[in-house]
Amino acid sequence: MTPFTLTNTQSRRVFLDRHALSDTPGGPAHGDALLDLITRLGFVQLDSINTVARAHDLILFTRKPRYRPKNLRNLYERDRSLFEHWTHDAAVIPASFYPYWHLRRERDSARLRERWSEWRRDGFEAKFQPVLDQIREQGPCCSGDVGEGEKRGSGGWWDWHPSKTALEYLWRSGALQVVKREGFQKYYDLTERVLDTRTIGNAPDTEETVDWCCREALDRLGFATHGELAAFWDHISPAEAKDWCISSLASGRIVQVHVTDVDGSTRPAYAWPTLPDDPSLEQVPTSRLRVLSPFDPALRDRKRAERLFGFAYRIEIFVPEPKRTYGYYVFPLMEGDRIVGRVDMKAHRADDVLRVRALWPERKVRWGKGRQAAFEAELDRVIKLAGVSQIAFDDGWLRTAL
Repeated sequence: MTPFTLTNTQSRRVFLDRHALSDTPGGPAHGDALLDLITRLGFVQLDSINTVARAHDLILFTRKPRYRPKNLRNLYERDRSLFEHWTHDAAVIPASFYPYWHLRRERDSARLRERWSEWRRDGFEAKFQPVLDQIREQGPCCSGDVGEGEKRGSGGWWDWHPSKTALEYLWRSGALQVVKREGFQKYYDLTERVLDTRTIGNAPDTEETVDWCCREALDRLGFATHGELAAFWDHISPAEAKDWCISSLASGRIVQVHVTDVDGSTRPAYAWPTLPDDPSLEQVPTSRLRVLSPFDPALRDRKRAERLFGFAYRIEIFVPEPKRTYGYYVFPLMEGDRIVGRVDMKAHRADDVLRVRALWPERKVRWGKGRQAAFEAELDRVIKLAGVSQIAFDDGWLRTAL
């Protein structure tokens, strides 16, 4: 059977549909509607940087402009519809997925003991029981509440005191859950007090977990290599995903397709057999211009975004200012199925203003009056999330594409 070939336009349409970026943004942004969106995406990455809004808030706002941060907090802290753990980074995840993190917790348990011992985080294992006893007696604790008398370092991830290390280990390995954040600081409680016993005990085996990870990743990517399937949740190895793909291809469960990239080249990938008839192939994405978070799910895989959209992006937070190409925290701009620019902007809340420092249209993108009007309309929406009421443009804000 000749593999089905997706044109670049079709590839983008499928990709954007799976990332909830095809439809015009709107609809309810709280309760079940918000949980449904997060379930559709799989997870939402958490990030503490707040130049305009935190990454998780902007990710959800981009798709549902009525969204406000309290809506996510309600799901997470009040309803317990979400739990926090790791995928490729810290994330909030639908609570219904919790059993499939059993393998991740097991593997983290072994890996972190070895790694943190090598990093000379001496004495953290001896703090397990004291930390658990303190939480059992006193309720949820943060790192500042535990380890009385222990030497405090700089607070960086490389310099945790033993009880802080114990907290993180017990969370990553499953004995604790993160139940809230205050000022982005995590508070931990006993898993048995947060989740029901059926959820905790309903742990699938490795084979079931690999199957779930690959199926659910393929649903959310539309098409993927085995490496992309493994990287989506970051639970399983590329070898495990490759074996799943080989077996599923042999049984007819999945098919091979050819994906056309922006440069006209094609590459093989796996997809469900229904992909050639998928409605998203004919769906023209909304033309509304939108600001994306640098950590948006559609951009998480930088290489895939570059192949599909011709958009090369690098976060420059850790790049010394004189060496930055664009800026400290630059937001991509999406319009239809194209990324048309990137903007360096920051909310100055004490001055009640969103300041646009610089905007670079992508190559071959003309920044005319219509696009500028669409950009300003999006900024008018963004300031509601940013918590300011005015917009200011620095001199020379519109730059030539590099």
